Amino acid sequence: MADQQKIHPVDVEAQTKPLAPRESFQSEKGDPAAGERYPPSLRRTIPVSHSKPPKKRSCCCRCFCWTLSVFLILLVLIAATGGILYLVFRPKLPKYSVDRLRISDFQVNTDMSVYARFDVTVTARNPNKKIGIYYEKGSNLSVWYTDTNLCSGALPKFYQGHRNTTVLNVALTGQTQIGSTLWTAMQQQQQTGRIPLKFKGDVPVRVKFGRLKLMKVRFVVSCSLVVDNLSANNPIRIRTSSCGFDKLKL
Repeated sequence: MADQQKIHPVDVEAQTKPLAPRESFQSEKGDPAAGERYPPSLRRTIPVSHSKPPKKRSCCCRCFCWTLSVFLILLVLIAATGGILYLVFRPKLPKYSVDRLRISDFQVNTDMSVYARFDVTVTARNPNKKIGIYYEKGSNLSVWYTDTNLCSGALPKFYQGHRNTTVLNVALTGQTQIGSTLWTAMQQQQQTGRIPLKFKGDVPVRVKFGRLKLMKVRFVVSCSLVVDNLSANNPIRIRTSSCGFDKLKL
């Protein structure tokens, strides 16, 4: 008898059982765990931009604000100091006048150049009770006829105390060209006895408030004079005289 074949039992259900379907990667909208079921290759990434303020601009703004604040504080301090000084000392401008004018030399040459020497008496009054004035070197006094500087000189260095009146005699000398037209006009005015002159002063001073001595400033003074003649060695009458401050210069 032929060899009998051995028949082994086969599990038919195991072979025919369908494989479990793969879990769907789609999820309902709003499912909080939906993102976890997507494979890494299919997940959508959204780029996120981080905005940072520019550092340079922020630093510039801070520096500008600090500078402006310091400047405003300094302005307030200066204004407060000035207000306190004004209330305590009550400053007043000094007063000046030209009281006497004598011409010791006045020569007109053939080339229409003029050499002049004027002796001027100037009175300076300090009306302040608590303020002194230091008159420093480097002043300039001058006498003008129209736009021509006839002569010039300088004040001596001195200190003027509170409510003090100081009389100064100043010699002014100079040589200049006046031209025939100006000389003719001067002679005509001398015949009428009314010759307009301008006396100018540019004087450096230091003002003293109590024990506080301030920085140097310059008094610019101008006096309008009318004299009766410009003859040398003759008495000269000052018909009118008016002096005032033009400005203060630092």
